[in-house]
Amino acid sequence: QVQLVESGGGLVQPGGSLRLSCIASGRIFSMLTITWYRQAPEKQRELVAGITNGETTNYADSVKGRFTISRDNAKNTVYLQMNSLKPEDTAVYYCYSPLVRTWGQGTQVTVSS
Repeated sequence: QVQLVESGGGLVQPGGSLRLSCIASGRIFSMLTITWYRQAPEKQRELVAGITNGETTNYADSVKGRFTISRDNAKNTVYLQMNSLKPEDTAVYYCYSPLVRTWGQGTQVTVSS
């Protein structure tokens, strides 16, 4: 069974950067598409970025050019590098595997001066 654990969230000023990590248990990590979602207060959860097992990536329009998703299969980890952060990026960020329908517990990102 695959489990996902996010880390790396925190408080950052507008224009700053954070790198989120999603670490997966299990031996099938390299086969998995992994996605990042976020949910702001009183808003629906939205897709932020995704990466396939072949390292094809996709991004929400709101983060293109600012966020970069990558993976390190040797470490069973997917990263989300977030640059030029804006207050509207404030949310709980979750990683998700569509194949095994597993969510992580989330990590809070707050962008505020």
